[in-house]
Amino acid sequence: MTMSQKSLNTFPDSKEKIAVTQITSKPKVFVGLSGGVDSAVSAALLKEKGFDVTGVFIKVWQPDFLPCSWRDERRDAMKVAIALDIPFLFFDFEEKYKSEVVDKMIAEYKVGRTPNPDVLCNKEIKFGAFWKKAKEMGANYIATGHYARIEYGQLKEAVDKEKDQSYFLWTLTRDDLAHILFPVGNLKKDEVRKLARKYNLPVSEKKDSQGICFIGDVSMEEFLSHFISTKPGDVLNTLGEIIGSHSGAVLYTIGERHGFDILKKKPEDGAFYVVSKDIKANTITVSNKKSEIDSLSPKKIVVKGVNWITEPKNPLLSARIRYRGNKVPATLFLEGKELGIEFQKPINGLSLGQSIVFYLSPSKVDDGDYGIGGGVMDRVIS
Repeated sequence: MTMSQKSLNTFPDSKEKIAVTQITSKPKVFVGLSGGVDSAVSAALLKEKGFDVTGVFIKVWQPDFLPCSWRDERRDAMKVAIALDIPFLFFDFEEKYKSEVVDKMIAEYKVGRTPNPDVLCNKEIKFGAFWKKAKEMGANYIATGHYARIEYGQLKEAVDKEKDQSYFLWTLTRDDLAHILFPVGNLKKDEVRKLARKYNLPVSEKKDSQGICFIGDVSMEEFLSHFISTKPGDVLNTLGEIIGSHSGAVLYTIGERHGFDILKKKPEDGAFYVVSKDIKANTITVSNKKSEIDSLSPKKIVVKGVNWITEPKNPLLSARIRYRGNKVPATLFLEGKELGIEFQKPINGLSLGQSIVFYLSPSKVDDGDYGIGGGVMDRVIS
């Protein structure tokens, strides 16, 4: 008996109706068990559906100046595998993670850009090295606890819009999606918790992890200070006047409003936002005036490293420039041989080096949009 990709990605609806399919020849799936509740429930759902499930803990790099947490996470993942009575494997991708994710992230920060390490991790590790090794070991599929869906071979937002992670998955291809499963993509987070309790999973009450997996409980500024030489610099207003100080220009993101000091700030001034930075001069420019922020925000940019999951048929689509940010209308155009993006109005807080992800509403109205691709915001067109 064969199963279509559509049916493979159809999991419990909001009423927790679990359709158990009888499979004569069990498809083999390796599930990335992170030690959290989402991946644990993913494994449980797949087993109940009739898959031959193997749990895999993936070890990534952690800096030696932070407390080691991966052993605790591996222990939790192993407990889940024991509770589900499934095989458990340990894949060590520490070296690849350091070179392909961490080093690239640090290199981008050094030149004043703000990368998305989670996007790199998904491309190189979770859906790259993991799938390669799983396939070599006989797996037909890999699965993770990501909140996203796959329908008709296309990437789609999760039902739970607060947890949706499609923004971080734009580097996937149609070939990738053919062997990937997202079992919790059709569920709300509270439903996942209920299922974890139903399956008596040992991580059912475990809190969600926050931030980038290898950094842990530390700010990005503190983390980067171990790898990038920084020194205090001046905060300027839009007239070029010194109005404060900061810890190092490379540490700040456009649109950020914390981490720098403003001299003689009045209560009525409101928040100051970073509108530009000069890495060579080690200065950041800030403003608390909406008119200034809008005038310094771009309407046109060039995008590099574009990946189309589905080729757009219309130059007008929706774009998201940050995780959990609102989608905004955007128009595609050619800037020489490069892809240009024009927004309908200036985009505040647009930071070069970040991902821009494109979405296209399906022809019929339903509860989610399809992610059709993305790229990295490379430079502003004046």
